[in-house]
This record gives sequence, C-alpha cells and structure tokens, in this order.
Amino acid sequence: QVQVVESGGGVVQTGGSLRLSCEFHGIVFSAHIMGWYRQAPGKQRELVAEITAGGRTNYKDFAEGRFTISRDNAKNTVLLQMDSLKIEDSAVYYCKGQRHNFARAWWGQGIQVTVSS
Repeated sequence: QVQVVESGGGVVQTGGSLRLSCEFHGIVFSAHIMGWYRQAPGKQRELVAEITAGGRTNYKDFAEGRFTISRDNAKNTVLLQMDSLKIEDSAVYYCKGQRHNFARAWWGQGIQVTVSS
C-alpha cells in the first residue's frame, strides 16, 4: 500500500520562506521522478518543479531562482524550499511521484501555502 505524507505548509509573509516535505512509503522511491505542483483557487494545477531519479531538476519560470527542489533517497523524501515568497504563490501544493510519464502517479494529499502582505 502506497502512502504519501506532505508537511510544512502554513502562512508566511511576503518575502518569507517555507519548506515543504513529502515522504513516500510503499514505492521504490529512488526510481521515481518527483515533482511539486500547485493549484490556486479557480486555476488549474500546474507544475512547480521536478527532479528526476538521477537528480536532474526542472523549474517553471516563476519558481526559477526562488524555489529549490531536492530529494533524499535514504529517507524517501522530496523537499521544496521556497524563498522570497510572493502573494501569488499562495496555493495548495501537491507532491507527485511517477516512475515515468505513462506510469501511475502517486499524489500527496495537498498542503496549503498562504502568503500574506
């Protein structure tokens, strides 16, 4: 049985930082592509950043230079460090693990990030 547990969200002021964590149980974590997505009210879910099994990273433009995705295969955990947060970063953030693009995806439950002025 696969379990995905997210933690680390909350409320932060503009310019502040948060670190999101997502722990997977029941998959071969090291073989999966890991990603962070977000969904704001009234908007579609969008990719924030992803990291391959080999550690190669990819960021959307809005995340480049402010967010850092990393993985700890020993702890089956993927992290998202978010710095210089803006109000428009407010959303529910989801982690995802997927072996490849055509494989089943495992999603976290979502965690709220709110950036206030």
